[in-house]
Amino acid sequence: MKLGIASVEDLGNTSFSDIIDVRSPAEYAEDHIPGAISCPVLNNEERAEIGTLYKQVSPFEAKKRGAALVARNIARHIEESFLDRPKQWKPLIYCWRGGQRSGAMVTIFRSIGWSASQLEGGYKAYRQQVVAALAELPRRFDFRVICGATGSGKSRILQAIGRLGGQIVDLEALACHKGSVLGVLPDQPQPSQKMFESQLLQSLRGLDAARPVYVEAESRKIGRLQVPDAMIETMRAGCCIGVEAPRAERVAFLLRDYDYFLSDPAWLNTRLAALKDLRGGETVARWQEYASTGRWPELVEELLAGHYDPLYAHSQNRNYSGFGEPRTIAAPDLSPAGIAAIAGEILGA
Repeated sequence: MKLGIASVEDLGNTSFSDIIDVRSPAEYAEDHIPGAISCPVLNNEERAEIGTLYKQVSPFEAKKRGAALVARNIARHIEESFLDRPKQWKPLIYCWRGGQRSGAMVTIFRSIGWSASQLEGGYKAYRQQVVAALAELPRRFDFRVICGATGSGKSRILQAIGRLGGQIVDLEALACHKGSVLGVLPDQPQPSQKMFESQLLQSLRGLDAARPVYVEAESRKIGRLQVPDAMIETMRAGCCIGVEAPRAERVAFLLRDYDYFLSDPAWLNTRLAALKDLRGGETVARWQEYASTGRWPELVEELLAGHYDPLYAHSQNRNYSGFGEPRTIAAPDLSPAGIAAIAGEILGA
């Protein structure tokens, strides 16, 4: 590592005290290096102002105004966040391309006496590394795919496997979505595609390729997010473990697991409306009536029989090569205790 300069390769093998993202709050919210703290040297409005000055007036005027704002903001960050840092503090600082924003903070921090480093290439270099790693890293793993019709408790079983010490990648948790038209979660917006990929890469890097990794069977898209090609292709070639639960048990499980819809039928009905083209207006209107009148078991039973189960059988046979002859696990009980027992059986085989 050059004095004051770090590369993206140094992120994994060099011990920095803190990683500081000096981009705007909007840039940070879209995606950032895991663990980085946000200390913008230009906020969203200031960044837009400087960009407008640069294009409409002149680069010189933009640089003058930008320097004043950057200096003021760096001074505020020092006073509010870093006065307690010791002389041995070693922050890594990055902006979009490793240019003036991060360079200004590095210069000031090094003049103070801190061993600050600037990330060469900035966030752009980090993002290129993420894309390249996700095209290769997933192919190293032996994925064991938890399959099962909707309501079989697959996500809960996967999480129980993780609690019991198994290696898991929980794509739905990373995506903040349960993976179907009704998979949207209350008050939990999905991350950006870039943030999803950063979190996925961080999860994969924490795994041991010599041990199996358990995942849930997913389609290529989870909500509005796309599972990277290498990930979905390697999953689809993995061994399948089919969870077989009685329809009545699945209905009961779904009523517990989607209880937030029961308290907001109007919200559920807006989601059901998306099924009109596929299932017809008359059928969806009946389902919406069930929701509005609290006929929940009837609604879930019909959704399984008329929508989810046919889709599941078709998609799994088409997409997962191991689904033709999966190892099957009987799941007569989808209570928390029953799910823990299923997870133990999967791990013990």
